[in-house]
Amino acid sequence: MKKLLLLGAAFIAFSFTQREVAPNTTKPLAGVASVQHDKAFLLDYYRKTENQLKAHLDGLTSAQLQYKPSANEWSISQCVEHIIKTEKMLFDMAKETLANPANPERKAEVTITDQQLIDGITDRSHKAEAPAALIGEGTYQDVKAAMADFRAQRKVIRSYLKGVSVDDLRNHIADSPFGPVDAYHSMLFIAGHTARHTLQIAEVKANAAFPK
Repeated sequence: MKKLLLLGAAFIAFSFTQREVAPNTTKPLAGVASVQHDKAFLLDYYRKTENQLKAHLDGLTSAQLQYKPSANEWSISQCVEHIIKTEKMLFDMAKETLANPANPERKAEVTITDQQLIDGITDRSHKAEAPAALIGEGTYQDVKAAMADFRAQRKVIRSYLKGVSVDDLRNHIADSPFGPVDAYHSMLFIAGHTARHTLQIAEVKANAAFPK
């Protein structure tokens, strides 16, 4: 499972450079960044990322959802489809990690902070190509259908999280491209991925040729 987590996170491809996150050498940032957040913070981050996505999708027409800034760039419909596909994959992987025996003896290896993880995921200055299986085809023609699918999946994730203790999340450690992480980070990563692509949606909408 740890190999799957490593490969999966690498394929989703967030370029955490050593400048941003150097797990073995970077000291936690002072103050807020070094805080280990609780369940309320995690659930609130899921709520915020859902609301942000909805706010960026509200009122969009089919033409706006399907608009592509260029042949090599995604439409908003593709972004949403990618979000949904990836959340499912990441959630399945995180559940597998939590199904394994806890390994709190590795907690000292985790040097990345919650805030560093969020900041790294949402840094749109670093781009990478998603694997074919996670690239959207532009299926969604209307916002209602897109949000219904997204919310149905988020409901499952939130329900699962409510039944897991923070200690359990923090005591399950796995390897990732940016060093050892705990299961709390894995769950935070899911919502952060949505935040990242919500920013991408905002970029599409800001294009001068975006349909009015």
